[in-house]
Amino acid sequence: MNAQTDMAIDQPHHAVHYVNRVGWLRATVLGANDGIVSTASLMTGIAASGASSQTILLTGIAALVAGAMSMAAGEYVSVSAQSDTERADLAKERNALATQPHAEWIELRDIYVERGLTADLAGQVAEQLMATDALGAHARDELGISDMATARPVQAALASAASFAVGATPPVLVSAIVPAGSALVAIVGLCLICLALLGYVGARLGGARPLRSILRTLLWGALAMAMTAGVGHLFGAAI
Repeated sequence: MNAQTDMAIDQPHHAVHYVNRVGWLRATVLGANDGIVSTASLMTGIAASGASSQTILLTGIAALVAGAMSMAAGEYVSVSAQSDTERADLAKERNALATQPHAEWIELRDIYVERGLTADLAGQVAEQLMATDALGAHARDELGISDMATARPVQAALASAASFAVGATPPVLVSAIVPAGSALVAIVGLCLICLALLGYVGARLGGARPLRSILRTLLWGALAMAMTAGVGHLFGAAI
């Protein structure tokens, strides 16, 4: 090898990976999308029924507060259930390692064999990993539990609530500015722009194709608002 090749090998490799963003990115995108779609849909339905500006605004504020709290509670409960399951599995694994270490070594060795290592090499790898951190090795390779994917209920709850509130704010603000007669068009137009922006940002943060994400976000958001507005117009009763 020449000196240039040696220097290239010695240089640290810093590849950008997106999997470590999955936990908070999923909760954030879900919360913001739900905040925009659910709040705007509810407000367009009320606006299409012929309600007053005050009623539309009050509906939006109530949807923002209720939705943010609902997202926080839902994320906390669901992620806590996942966390409970992880802790139960880790407890079982800890007990198995204490009572049947050889059987656990065989189990870990066989996992590496299935991934392509020879039996001898797999046995050596399993032995060395278990000598360093037996529970961590089994949690990662047998149970699929890692630090990046570990359930974090409080983080998920806060991210969902905050992102929902951020997403729900634009339709609430626009309803406070425009008259009732223009509220429907203004809310729908602004929220479609916000959904397109959300699709783009989410795709960029997750390393995906922006166009597909934008179209997907716009499609479902527009469908939800159209259906709710149609129901509001059909009943046509001002609240």
